[in-house]
Amino acid sequence: MASKILYVCQQITPYLDESEASSTCRMLAQAMQERGNEIRTFMPRYGCINERRHQLHEVIRLSGMNLIIDDNDHQLIIKVASIPAARVQVYFIDNDDYFSRKAVLHDTEGKFFEDNDERAIFFARGVLETVKKLRWQPTIVHCHGWFSAVTPIYLKKMFADDPNFKNVKIVLSLYDDKFEGELSSDFRKTITAEGMTDKNIDLLDHPSYENVYRFVMQYVDGVVVASEKADEEVIRIARECGKPVLDYQSPSAEDFFDNYSRFYEAIQ
Repeated sequence: MASKILYVCQQITPYLDESEASSTCRMLAQAMQERGNEIRTFMPRYGCINERRHQLHEVIRLSGMNLIIDDNDHQLIIKVASIPAARVQVYFIDNDDYFSRKAVLHDTEGKFFEDNDERAIFFARGVLETVKKLRWQPTIVHCHGWFSAVTPIYLKKMFADDPNFKNVKIVLSLYDDKFEGELSSDFRKTITAEGMTDKNIDLLDHPSYENVYRFVMQYVDGVVVASEKADEEVIRIARECGKPVLDYQSPSAEDFFDNYSRFYEAIQ
């Protein structure tokens, strides 16, 4: 059964250095497209991405919207590029305030950016607003990496009544991307200002890696363990929530992509 799959990715190769997550996102998007699925793929346009080398260009008809986050206006800029060998098109969410810095999630001294929570919120909202502008209705939204994990919150709460996302199923892939400490102490306030109400909102008073996933897990329909080193506590949380879990498997396995296809079908 063909699906319309929206991939929301923290990173994709070749735009960032090759890693477990960036390689999986690139291979999965290509494989699912080759299997007859209709896909759209998004990632942030981090400032360290070489736009000239990768031939990114702005999509004027999709750009220009302002998103208000924490009472501040932030312009949404959409860029696009193609991975020639894969025939996969990638949309990039860009904004000067959040993504012009020449780094991904940490500064040159390895310090976690204090506004990573706002950046993740902007990314999630930017993806969903752009999908609406494209007038495209995904049947599956597959989020990769913690930076994309805010997306299920918006899909199931703030965008819950939007016909574009009415019956969408959400898959969350877990990687070896645990951050130390907590996101900004303003994370709960920022999310609440977006219109978020939830009985478990207190979890975001201390937005650690585990607590963010504890909160998000109630909004997803399936979980993929995409790394052998994925956080054991988060995997346990997923199982305790009763979510279907696709256990880790090697990307070199013959049935790697078939298992993803079967998993998508099982949750629809």
